[in-house]
Amino acid sequence: MVSYTQMLLDAGRFKDYGPNGLQVEGRPSIRKLVTGVTASLALIEAAVAEGADAILVHHGLFWRGQDGRVTGWMRQRLGQLLAHDINLIAYHLPLDAHPELGNNAQWGQKLGLAADARFGDQDLGFLGAAPEGLTLDGLACRVRTALDREPVVLPGDGRPLRRVAWCSGGAQGYFEQAIGAGADVFLTGEVSEPQAHYARETGVAFLACGHHASERYGVQALGTHLSERFDLTHVFIDVPNPA
Repeated sequence: MVSYTQMLLDAGRFKDYGPNGLQVEGRPSIRKLVTGVTASLALIEAAVAEGADAILVHHGLFWRGQDGRVTGWMRQRLGQLLAHDINLIAYHLPLDAHPELGNNAQWGQKLGLAADARFGDQDLGFLGAAPEGLTLDGLACRVRTALDREPVVLPGDGRPLRRVAWCSGGAQGYFEQAIGAGADVFLTGEVSEPQAHYARETGVAFLACGHHASERYGVQALGTHLSERFDLTHVFIDVPNPA
């Protein structure tokens, strides 16, 4: 299953912040797959309760810059995985980028957006025509309805929305590239201090919709795809996160 997913997501082409694929080896046979956004202790414990053989996440355990010590929260998470012989599989940027199953593709579908171009580092950002008559208030309403979350809206100069750019998660640093690609509004998960100034000074609107909230959909789509291909039971577990 991991070999197939590596090829499906073209994982080898990405320069990422951590390893993609199998991060913790468990039992060799998989019948029940649990998916979730982040390999938190809460998700792992819920997967144990579900009788999972494998957990598939977007945010795994291992990231560039960690010092490698297995203490505290890392010991707790690894301890549960190893004690219950559960595989942990993670795909970060490859899951953001996939044109059908990825976070950006799936999030776009939830909002009624279709991409006709890419932008940003490793082509992670999606860009497409705004649906006819869509206003900034209307777009914020779509986010509120689809994600069950109130977005932070930086309104720009009130221009008509012709081109919409989006990139899930913590992609606020892509705002300038979205502006350069011709976007009238940019959606991502988080906002930092500089983006308020860029929105005011360029007139391009910015919506921060929640890191976790914007990245719930790719892993669900991938889990469903894998369950159908390999005849697995698949359960998505959403551990709420206000960030």
